[in-house]
Amino acid sequence: MAWILWLIAVSCIIYYTVIVIYSGLTTSFSFIWLAFTAICILLAVGWEAYMKHKDKVPLWIPVSVVTMCCTGILVFMVVEILVFTGVGARDTSNLDYVIVLGARVKETGISKSLKKRLDKAIQYLDENPGTTLVLSGGQGDDEPVSEAAAMRDYLVFNGVREEQLILETRSSSTVENIAYSRVAIEEDQAEKKAKQQNNPIFMEPGTFEEVPDKPIKIGVLTSDFHVFRAQQIAEKWGIPDIYGISCGSDPILFVHFCVRECVAILKDKLVGNM
Repeated sequence: MAWILWLIAVSCIIYYTVIVIYSGLTTSFSFIWLAFTAICILLAVGWEAYMKHKDKVPLWIPVSVVTMCCTGILVFMVVEILVFTGVGARDTSNLDYVIVLGARVKETGISKSLKKRLDKAIQYLDENPGTTLVLSGGQGDDEPVSEAAAMRDYLVFNGVREEQLILETRSSSTVENIAYSRVAIEEDQAEKKAKQQNNPIFMEPGTFEEVPDKPIKIGVLTSDFHVFRAQQIAEKWGIPDIYGISCGSDPILFVHFCVRECVAILKDKLVGNM
């Protein structure tokens, strides 16, 4: 048992080194791998000590430690099953709006994660040219421009018409991405209705019948590991029937993103964001 824990500890520190070198020292939440390393070392040392002094250690101590570890692993597995079950299961064609969630913008340009999302957005617009994209993301302290502005520049450079884009530049979290994007969509809908009222179509009485406004269909486009949380937050914050559109994620950082997302889901559930 101890050697397995030592092996996991070594693997964690190696993975931490890889992601720091690959993405830079500012990689979000990378410290979690140092924490896992420390926990595994403590568990390995504790297991070795327990095996040498079984008679002196109360049984409740190893039982409690094993129970906590197994519970943590079980919770992680359940969350990841929820995250990846049902992604892309619905027909997402011909949506009225698609919210494209931002990701980090570096001094040298957009991140790999953001590029994957934007390439997916371009592909979606090629297949669904009537859709409007809501580019959601503010400007962080270490970002040269807002994520929404960087996304617009990339999309326009790659042939997307600027009239198909709405920029949301105030958000700094997934919750704010969804909340502010909803406001941007409502403002766009109000503007379109105002234009229709200013340019009415006159018809003879009795030749038409008023019908309710057609419900708008909204989707959210983000990385595969992020779709579940985005949809749950949207349902909580006023977009109950939102469609998820996923794109691939960086294979080197995939495990890191999954661990980070698990923590984020538990946190958002705890504070009532989803």
